[in-house]
Amino acid sequence: MYDCLIIGAGVVGAATARELSKYDLKIAVLEKGTEVCQGTSKSNSAIVHGGYDATHGSLKAKLNVRGEKLFETLSKELNIPFDKCGSLVLAFNEEDEKKLQELYENGLKNGVEGLKIIDKDEILMMEPHVSKEVTKALYCSEAGIVCPFNATFAFIENAMDNGVELFLDEKVIEIEKNDDAILVRTEKGSEFQTKILINSAGLYSDEIASLAGDTEFTVKPRRGEYRILDKKVSDIVKHVIFTTPTKAGKGILVSPTVHGNIIVGPTSDPVEDKEDTRTTDSGISKVDEVARKLVPELALNETIRLFSGLRASISQGDFLIYESKNIKGMINLGGIDSPGLASSPAIAEEVRDFVSRHLDLVEKKNFIKERKAIPHFNDLSDVEKEEILKKNPNYKRIICRCEMITEGEIIEAIHRNAGARTVDGIKRRVRPGSGRCQGGFCGPRILEILSRELGIPVEEVLKEGQGSNIVIGRTKGVL
Repeated sequence: MYDCLIIGAGVVGAATARELSKYDLKIAVLEKGTEVCQGTSKSNSAIVHGGYDATHGSLKAKLNVRGEKLFETLSKELNIPFDKCGSLVLAFNEEDEKKLQELYENGLKNGVEGLKIIDKDEILMMEPHVSKEVTKALYCSEAGIVCPFNATFAFIENAMDNGVELFLDEKVIEIEKNDDAILVRTEKGSEFQTKILINSAGLYSDEIASLAGDTEFTVKPRRGEYRILDKKVSDIVKHVIFTTPTKAGKGILVSPTVHGNIIVGPTSDPVEDKEDTRTTDSGISKVDEVARKLVPELALNETIRLFSGLRASISQGDFLIYESKNIKGMINLGGIDSPGLASSPAIAEEVRDFVSRHLDLVEKKNFIKERKAIPHFNDLSDVEKEEILKKNPNYKRIICRCEMITEGEIIEAIHRNAGARTVDGIKRRVRPGSGRCQGGFCGPRILEILSRELGIPVEEVLKEGQGSNIVIGRTKGVL
């Protein structure tokens, strides 16, 4: 019997597990994927929004502003890559300027700090490569950029350091209430009993809610398409550059990433299929059109990857966090789209408060607050490199030349709590395959290492989820 069972190991589920692990509770996380961070959390803009855009009085506004503050502390405690670089929303005409004023006033009501409207001269001093047609901008010093993958990994690793159990490949198919527990069954035939059930299933949160008879919301996915540019053009902007938002969302942006690339996008197109992560000519053309309006000199020919992600949007337009009408002790987290990443630590606190109304929360005396990230060998000093090589000679061998990733980093990514089990899992944790050649050089070596370290034939190594085997057949002795 668990005290708390969390469905979904995206950034919100992982943050919730970490928050609840501070207390003397028996906790488990169920994830339908082969790894954590395989849904919305792996494909987004990687922005910690300031909080000026969300409607005043909404849950999004409250939790965005709180979450942004928490990220500053958590990034230090858990070694999460985070940079409070600030953002600029650009205006090009009187209508845009009117919208900036509305955002500014809304942000002040939401309690956002560091907001001001600046004129063209100041904009161009801060960002000389943005369009000379700009007239004004809303500057927010509180906005930042983060690595959403490593935020998710950091939360779940630290939660597991503190006793949380993780179960992968466990798709929930049935939920029922017994006299003193909630019973959860999975597609694999596993059964879990819990006092509290937390539905943090992202795109599938409506389907999990419906298993309990809750039909208050329906997820209508919106697909966002992106470009990633090579690091050699990373100096084009230093802040997150937004176009003026519309009813469809915050709009297309041009932004640095914490890893030194430039990200451009996203679109916001409704789709029916919750797995429809295609990129399209029309979508990328729209991204390009708006991006060039923001930053005319943007070198889109330096693109190293196109990708898309899906947002768990709902018609209510706000986060829905509420107790099931049919199963006491079950909480649904619905519509966690933007700013879900920025809000994730604050959503975790909301869940904690819900749990406290059902269970007595006793703080652990031996809670492990800090987590160390996997060291990036190339960034270490000579002294640090010598020290790590004394302990682990695997750091001598460079596997990824683009990102200068060593075998030691990859091995550690596999054997950590919630460690990598797939090629893309390795990529998200320590970045081999994220550079200009996109795995053309290091891909076969990653396969070899995963096969060896997981103790499985290379034919069983997956790119991402079940059925994504890379090697179908091979000649004996040849990869």
